[in-house]
Amino acid sequence: MTRIFRRVLAGAGVLALTVALTGNVSVASAPPRVAVPTLTGFASLPAGTFVPGSEPSGSQVTGNTNGFPVPFADQPIQGFSGIVANPDGSFDVLSDNGYGNQANSADFLLRIQRLAPSFRSGTIDVLGGLTLTDPDAYVTWPLTRADRVLTGADFDVESIARLADGSYWIGDEFGPYLLHFDRAGRLLGAPVPLPGVVAPETAARTGATATARSSKGFEGLAKSPDGRYLYALLEGAVTGDPAGQLRLNEFDLRTGSYTGKRYAYPLENPDLAIGDAIAIDQNRFLIIERDGGQGPTAVVKRLYVAERRGGSLTKTLLVDLMNIANPRNLGGFGPTFTFPFQTIEDVVILDPHRIAVLNDNNFPFSTGRAAGVADNNEFITIELPASLRPDRRILT
Repeated sequence: MTRIFRRVLAGAGVLALTVALTGNVSVASAPPRVAVPTLTGFASLPAGTFVPGSEPSGSQVTGNTNGFPVPFADQPIQGFSGIVANPDGSFDVLSDNGYGNQANSADFLLRIQRLAPSFRSGTIDVLGGLTLTDPDAYVTWPLTRADRVLTGADFDVESIARLADGSYWIGDEFGPYLLHFDRAGRLLGAPVPLPGVVAPETAARTGATATARSSKGFEGLAKSPDGRYLYALLEGAVTGDPAGQLRLNEFDLRTGSYTGKRYAYPLENPDLAIGDAIAIDQNRFLIIERDGGQGPTAVVKRLYVAERRGGSLTKTLLVDLMNIANPRNLGGFGPTFTFPFQTIEDVVILDPHRIAVLNDNNFPFSTGRAAGVADNNEFITIELPASLRPDRRILT
């Protein structure tokens, strides 16, 4: 696996790191080599990439599939909605719930995929993955499958964090729930609801009143550097909250319950949404904010640094993903690189000056690069002109 690590970093502009001599929560680095956010790596996974020898999928998909006939013979590797870095240089990415809604995703198996991008060749290898299951029947309502393999009709998984023991916490939108899986993908406990917030899918099942819109549950899930807390960010506003104000909720991993603390994240306008949220340090987060446009209609695709201040988050623009310098013309694009995808839902910090960002290609529907052509999954690295000063524990 060391070979994978070396290949992943090849050509990506790796910087030498120097650990600060005082304290144990920050990382310093060499002086910046760029004046503006600059593309340093580009790799792409073709849209039509499937899990070999898996199961058919997409039997309920309708509409324009951009040249891909349905049903598919296998499970597509698509729709990345969360990412964590592995020590060997590969990445675990969370596939989305399927094909856009609960009704058409019952034959989409929920999975964590393992990827190894090669920025030298511009390609991405799929090293394998694991399917999410509930063998011990922690979910008390009927699942789609008798074998308790989880599907996109059961949960809409959108965000992920990994603990030191190798287990995963995953944020869902149908509850919204927090779900805890072991390193083999087996559910370890009952889905944890968010008090006072009910998605329409749960309201339909339980008879409760919905207080959130569909597909507006946990889009971001950040683990605190000390490993004690999760911070789960909703994609949409809760009924009664100001328009465009999202709740970031604190969850205590020691007690397995919410602390009651929450922080308000302000969107630039109520029509926007967030795509991911990860921790930089104990008080700061890296958050993707986006509009719903793609291709020529894509305008707002941004990365913000958000800092806790009392009960609110104040934010500062870090990267405009529609305006990234590309002096080396990586990917065959010109001197200005854009990321014009409808949904961009993955960000990870590689080192103090570099981040990686992936799109969710909504296979086979999104066409951000070219009209009528299903989007690939693109994996880019961006060098920053100033250090993020991350807590070094998030880099290990």
